[in-house]
Amino acid sequence: MTMTRPPGIPAPDGLLAVITTTATRDDAVRLAHILVQRRLAACAQISAIESVYVWAGALQHEPEHRLVLKTTADRYPALEAALAELHPYALPAIVRLPFDASEAYGAWVRASVAA
Repeated sequence: MTMTRPPGIPAPDGLLAVITTTATRDDAVRLAHILVQRRLAACAQISAIESVYVWAGALQHEPEHRLVLKTTADRYPALEAALAELHPYALPAIVRLPFDASEAYGAWVRASVAA
């Protein structure tokens, strides 16, 4: 019997982009270094953004830093746990998006996060 994966659930070695935000560049850099050093992410990109959202019943408009981490579905649970542990926000945004990439880049990501 062949098992099929539900839509949106990547294969264990499938590539994921994981996105989170931080209030400061220093927090984003700290998270990026830790997660790449632990081999939970192959790389991290940091960019300055503005976020508009409702928190505690009030409209917020704040500068933030977006962190995009490249990993695999296998490594995602450990990456999510590390973000939950290390992130300065009480409720960090942790968004995962499956993506396709060139064969060579995909191989590099997989090798970079191999446990």
